[in-house]
Order: sequence, then C-alpha cells, then structure tokens
Amino acid sequence: MLVVEHGDHPVPEEPEREPMRRRDTRGLAFDLVAVLAAVALVGLGLANLYAVDGLEMAARQAALAGVGVVVLVALWQFRMRVLTVLGWVAYVAAVALLATVHVAGVTFNGAKRWIAFGDLTFQPSELAKLGLLLALAVTLGSSRPAWQRFTFAMVLAAVPISLTVLQPDLSTTLILLALTITMLIIGRVPARFLVPLFGAAAIAAPLAVGLLRPYQLQRLGSFLVGAEESPTSAGWTLLQSHIAMAWGSLFGRADDPLTGLLAEYLPEKETDLALASLVEQYGLVAAACAVVAAVVLIWRLALAARAVRPAAGALVAGGLAVLFGVEVIVSAGGNLGLLPLAGVPFPLVSYGGTALLVHLAALGVALGVRRDGARRRLWMMSRWRSRRPRLVRAIALAVTVLLIVFGHSAWTLLAERGPQLAAAGEDQMTRCIRIPAQRGAITDRHGAPLALSASVADAGTYEVRAVPNIVLSRPDDLAGLAELTGRPADEVRTELEGVPRTTLSVVVAEVPRAVADAVTAAGLTGVVVTPTPRRTYPTGSLLGPVLGFVGIATPKETDRWPGLPSGEFVGRAGLEMQYDALLRGVNGRQCVYVNPVGVPVAMAERVEPVRGADLRTSLDLGLQRQLTASLEAALRAGTGRGRVAAAVAMDPRDGQVLAMASLPSYDNNVFGPPLDAAALDAAAKAPGHPMLEKVTQAALPPGSTFKLVVATAGVLHPVFPPERAIPTGGSFTLGGHTFGNWRVMGPMNLVQSIAWSNDVYFYKLANALGPEPLIEAAHALGVGSPTGIDLPGESPGYLGTPESVTAAGGHWYGGSTVILGIGQGYLQTTPLQNLRWTAGIATGQMVTPRLGLATGTEGSTYTALPAPAPSPLPFADRLGPIREGMRGAVTGGTAAALSGLPIPVAGKTGTAQDGSLPDGSYDNWLSAVAPADNPELVVTAVVQGSGKGGNNVKGVVAGAFQYYADHREEMLATGPMQQPTG
Repeated sequence: MLVVEHGDHPVPEEPEREPMRRRDTRGLAFDLVAVLAAVALVGLGLANLYAVDGLEMAARQAALAGVGVVVLVALWQFRMRVLTVLGWVAYVAAVALLATVHVAGVTFNGAKRWIAFGDLTFQPSELAKLGLLLALAVTLGSSRPAWQRFTFAMVLAAVPISLTVLQPDLSTTLILLALTITMLIIGRVPARFLVPLFGAAAIAAPLAVGLLRPYQLQRLGSFLVGAEESPTSAGWTLLQSHIAMAWGSLFGRADDPLTGLLAEYLPEKETDLALASLVEQYGLVAAACAVVAAVVLIWRLALAARAVRPAAGALVAGGLAVLFGVEVIVSAGGNLGLLPLAGVPFPLVSYGGTALLVHLAALGVALGVRRDGARRRLWMMSRWRSRRPRLVRAIALAVTVLLIVFGHSAWTLLAERGPQLAAAGEDQMTRCIRIPAQRGAITDRHGAPLALSASVADAGTYEVRAVPNIVLSRPDDLAGLAELTGRPADEVRTELEGVPRTTLSVVVAEVPRAVADAVTAAGLTGVVVTPTPRRTYPTGSLLGPVLGFVGIATPKETDRWPGLPSGEFVGRAGLEMQYDALLRGVNGRQCVYVNPVGVPVAMAERVEPVRGADLRTSLDLGLQRQLTASLEAALRAGTGRGRVAAAVAMDPRDGQVLAMASLPSYDNNVFGPPLDAAALDAAAKAPGHPMLEKVTQAALPPGSTFKLVVATAGVLHPVFPPERAIPTGGSFTLGGHTFGNWRVMGPMNLVQSIAWSNDVYFYKLANALGPEPLIEAAHALGVGSPTGIDLPGESPGYLGTPESVTAAGGHWYGGSTVILGIGQGYLQTTPLQNLRWTAGIATGQMVTPRLGLATGTEGSTYTALPAPAPSPLPFADRLGPIREGMRGAVTGGTAAALSGLPIPVAGKTGTAQDGSLPDGSYDNWLSAVAPADNPELVVTAVVQGSGKGGNNVKGVVAGAFQYYADHREEMLATGPMQQPTG
C-alpha cells in the first residue's frame, strides 16, 4: 500500500504510482461525463425557457448558468483541507440569509422565500441545501462518538428546517428533512438513535398537515382523488401537465404555432412543471434525455461516495447523490401525478438562478472532493471500509428503478390517453361562434314551398360579427369592415373597444344578402357573417297549426335533444317539431383561439354548416286550399263565438294525408324572428283556440258517425241479423227514460238504419249488445287511441268503459250504453280518428295516417320515409252491409247532398250534442269515401253551429270530392322517390 512519506524517507519510485493514476484517469473521465450530463440538463432547461418565454429569459438563465459552470470548474479543484471551512461558511451564510428573509423577504403565495436585490431575487433556502449538506458531512464524517455526531447533526439540521417552516417553504423543508435523514443513514449513525427518531417523525407527520398552505392542501387533495376528479386549481394544474405531455408526444411540437398558446395554459412551466413543458415542446425523448442525464449524475456521485477518502468527502458525494435523486423523483412524479405536486423543481432544468448556481456549485464540490481524495491514502483500507457511507448505491438503484417505472407510466399515458388529452388541450383554448345551418324546406307533395328559411327565399338578413380583440389589432380590416357595412370606422372601433377583451363576438351590422356576400368575399380576419335564423311560411294561416313554428329551444326541447347549444332554434310545434332533427341540419362554426384568461388571439378552423334536409309532405296544396276555403265559408255562416271547424282528407290505401284544415288558424310568420308579440298574444287570446290543431288535438262527440262502429259490433255479434228489419218509431224507452229519434221512422234493417241514421235502431242494437262488444269493436277501429300520425301532441280522445267510469267516480247506467249507440255519452273522438275508422270499414284495412312523404336535398333524389304497412281487419269480409248502408246514405239518405258528384261516394253523417256549445248549436259531422267501390279518398269534416244553410258540413265534403274528381291525376302524383334501404 502506498503511504505518504515524511522527513528523509525515500519517495516511492514512479512506476509504483501508475495503477493509481490509471484509476484516477478513469475517474476523471467519469467526472467529465457527469459534467457533460449537467451541461445537458442546463441546455435542456434553456431550450425550454427559450420556447416558452423567449430569448430574454433564456439569455438571463444562460448567463447564470455560465457563472455556475465557472464555479463548478473552480470547485472541481477543491481540496479536502478546506472542506470544513467551506461547509461552515455555507451553513452560516444560509442560516443568516434565512433569518434575513423573515425581516426583508418578498412574499408570494403567502410565503416569504426570496430576498430582492433590485431586479434580481435570491432564494436562501436553496443555499441551505448545500450548507446543510456540507455541515452534516463534516459533522457525521468526524471521528467523534456516535451520540455526539447524531446530536450535533440534529441541532445543525433543526435551525434551517425551522426557518424554512416559518417562511413557510414546506417543499424545501421536506427536502431538508429527507437530506438530514439520509445523511444520518449513510453516515452510519447507529440504529439505536435512528429508530426513536423515525418513530417520533411518524407520530408527528399528521400534525404537519396543519402547517400546509391552502394551495398545498389543494395539491395534496388533487393527488389523492386524481386530477380529473379534483375541482381545485391543483387538479387543473395536474391536468394541464398531462395535456402538455400528450401534446408533445414523442418528439414535441415546438414548431406548431399552437404549442406556444397551449404553453400559456401550463402553470409553473419554467419551474415545477418544467419537465412537462419540456415534453410539450420537444417530446418525451427530450424528457428521457433529461432523466438519463440526471441518472448519470446520481450514479457518478453514488460511486464517488464509495471511493472518496476521508468519510466527510464521501458523505458530500453520497448526500448530493441522494439530494439529486429525491428532487428528480419528486419533480418527475409530481409532473406525472404519481406524487403530489410539492413545488420541487427538476434540478438544473427548472428556472431559478439560485437553485442553478447551488446545484452546480454542489456538483463541483463533490467532484473536487472525489478528485482530491483519489490522490491520497490517509488510512488503511480496512479502516476506510468501516467508515464508507452505506446504502448509497442501493438508493441510487432505487431511484433508477423508480424513474424507469415513471417512464413506463409516461409512455402508458401517451399510448392510452394521448389523443384524448391532446384534443382536450386544443378544445380548452378554442371558443367557437355558431354559424346556424339553413333549415330544410317543407313542401307539398309536388314541391310547392310551405316553409322556408328566409335566407333561402332572399327575404332574410345576415349578422356581421366581429371578434373585438382580433379586429382591433388589424386596423386595415377594421376600416374595410366599416366601409362594407356603411358605418364610420371610429364608431365601429368605439363599439369594439367598449366591450371586455374576452368578448367572443359583437354584431356590428345586420345586412341584406348582397352586403353579406361582399363582406364574406373581402376575407376580413376576425369577421364572421351568419344568417339570421328566420323562418318564412308562404301559405300563412292556411297550414299554421299543421306546420307549427320554430323558436329558441326551451328546457323541454333540450331534454328531448340533449346537447343542443344555448339559443338554438328548433321546431316547437307541428311538423317543424316532429321532423326537427331532419330539418335542422348541422350548425357550422368559426372558431377562435383564446389565451388562458379567455381573450381571443387568433382565428381557428371554420366548419361550414350543413343545410338541413327538405321534407316533402303528402299534402296537396290545391286540395288544402279548396278544403280550407269551404270550411271557412261554413264556419262563417254560423253564429256565436268560439266555434271551431276541422276537415281532413286522406288516401285510405296508404294513409297519406292530402289535406288538413283547422279553423280558427294562425299565421306562423308571427313567430319570426323577430317575434311579433302583439300578433302572437292576439292569436293566443282569440276565441276558438287558433293555436290548437283541431284535426288531431280537438276531441268532440262524434254523434251518428259512430254508428258505423256500433254497426261493426252488430255484424260481429249479430244479435240482430243485418238483413232483419226491426220496429223503430220515434223513441226508445229504457228504465223509465225515453230516448228520442230525430224523426219518426218505420221498421228498418241495418243497411237502411245507416242510410237514414235511425237512432232507435242503434239504441236497441247497443242495448242488446251491451257495452263490451261495443267497446271491443271501437278498440279494433282505433277509438280511444292515438292514430300514430306524425304530428306531436295528438289526442287519444276518450272511450269510457264501465270499469274506467266507475274508477273515476262515475256510474255506468243502462242508458250509458244506449246513448253510446248514437255516439254520445262517455265518448269523444278527434276528426282524424273518425276518418280512420271510416277508411277502415270502407277498405277492410287500418292505416296509419302520415304527413311526411319523403326527404332529400335540392338537386338530389328524394328517399321515401318509412311508413307502417296497412293492417287488415280480421272481420273485413263481414263489413258489406255497413258499406252498403254508407252508399245508401248518399243515394237516398242523410248524405244525399253528395249524390250529384261525378264519382260514387259513400258516407255517414252525424249531429252531436256538445255541452260546450249553446242551445241550437251542434257538432255537425260528415265522413265519406270515394269511389265507393274502391276508395282512393276519404274525407271527414266537422263544423260547429246550427248545421243549417251555409253552416252545413256537407258542402265542405262535397267540394273536396269535386276537386278530387277534377284533379285526380295531378293531385295524387308526386316527384320521384327511392325506397329506403336497410
């Protein structure tokens, strides 16, 4: 073994020194690698600063790094003999500065941590790490007894730890605690001293929660519940860290203009989240390089701790290895959400001049100690081995394994959630101006427009919107906007400056289409042209209740269509509501990018709206006009307020509704926008409920038209064979109550009784059948149930039964069954239900009425909308007598007014007493089909009034059949349609 000689002893010959020199050469090479790793970390930190804060901030940090490198090189020449002096100087200076912080420190986030020197700030707690490390190394590396080393070390640690707690700087406090405990362990303090210390620490740990600041509690809470579940700012911070890493992916996106904006959303991107920022700018590969460089430093220091003599020098290297390892683990784990965000920066990468200088200086000391110790052998090897720091390599290995685990976690985050998080990052900095889609048109079966977007009809206006912060930053575009919209530029500027900078858009003008096209063609940045969502109805009140209207979505609509944007215009009634999803189209958007406080800074993508599909209905506008005009004439001929009328025409073969008139009606154009409040209020208060669609929503007593249903029950349950004539007369008495006939009649069979609407016949038939067969037949013909028409709000009517009437607190008497035989009593039906059973009896099949015929877009082939197939009646073959009676009503009965038509008609009249009407007024019904032997059209009409003179419903139905006879081919024709697939 080589020892240092003194006095006149001979100096060993040079060849004996060669093995030590070779070993030191290898050590110096490893030192150089460690220095290069440190420089690499500094370089990565500077690259991150340059990307997120620009050249000035990076240059400032680079200057400090240059000073730090000079200090590192100077201390690399460190000699063991000055370790004690340096340690105490650093320790005393750190404690003095920590004390000064409490007197003249700068406060941030409720903590005093910095001392300001003009524009420069200094954080003494960073120097405390180096001072405490050197002081503990000198103390624990001394030859004093173990109890003295332990006691002195605890006193030394207590002072800076207490001062940082009082700031409070709890992240540095935790680092100093970890450093102290580690130094005690690697400094070979006996377990008899450490075990009580650790026990006391475990007991006191919960009490430390009371020392945490609110933001630190938030960070801890966010870690415990997870970033996505935490509503606190700390949870948001961690989410931003994940977004940043997902955005950068493997190789970063520093050249993407959006990366700079997204970086503004990442808090503490220069310090605590510098690693996440590095990934965002330069990718996971850059972060991996930083971690590898840190591991190289840690291992160099850990190995140096095994080789340096004496013990104090070894403890400097070992302690610094642990300090670097703890900081890297806590910082990387916090960035990934695997540990709480503790405010610990990534060594040499995070911004901070004090931390940078201290870390480089500490590295210089450690490498200097190693270099100096490698030149000496002051003790025998056996004695050195007994004093070497323990567990340093094990700690370095544990740090390495943890970092590998962290790396796998980062890879998993990118692989499993990368696209989702990157999309969330772009979404959070995007705000969009909605560009309303043009609503599809509604037409009749031949293409005649019934409802149009006003912009399509060249009757609408357009809103010219400006994004204030962007337009104000572009004077030329502002001037062009003012000129095109005809407003003074100063006026536009004042308007834009008068709103908060976060305002997404301001309507600067409402213009006609020609001006809107000119503004769009000018391509002004920050200017968006959107159509006003106005609907126009060319036919006015002709189809008001059927078409419905469009308005801003209410909570009811948002429940029906989740995801509707605020202020969206949707169908609120009628076909507009029924087919809203088809007609509405898909809104476009002009997006803008905003900074974290919500100020628009740049225009983003534009997605053009997709026009809604057109709806071709089964309606024939000519028949609709004919039916409505004759219905209006009949209603006007009557007297009294509040009377209503309705009529509907349908193809009984497939359920296509050809006309649907409801009076009184309203003009849907009053809904605008702009809303005509006065007209709407007048319509809502007008007698006769103009807003109500009477064909499907008004349930009235059907009167004698219901005799067709009773007759069906009679042929299914032939208590009276249809051909048998029974005595009738002028009345029928049951249980002391007499039910009158509308005129005295002789004996009649079923066919004759239908033709002449013989009340007594149907009193007797109903009484003989009882309620169950009547109700059974009624249900089979759709009475008491919605027809299924494609209109919202259809009334099911009302068909009472003995059970339902009793359950409601009423009584079902024998007379209740008797009057049900003539369509009175516990019975109310809509005109459409009446129409449907008339069609069913005439054709032997039940159809579902429908208005929607096909859908398509302009210039494309229309596709037929799915329609339920007709449902054959199982008793169709028994309905002959009823059809014969309907034909008889026209040829020589109550509907003889229809006999003069050029086509054979069959039908049934009805006059119903209605408690809502004054005396002398009735619900006058007529339901008929034509041609009688092979029906192609069924018409049902009801008019309230006396039923006399012009108030007669027969003229309404006759006019419809006459129109059909005159225009059959053109009325039933429609444009080409392809059948739906799938």
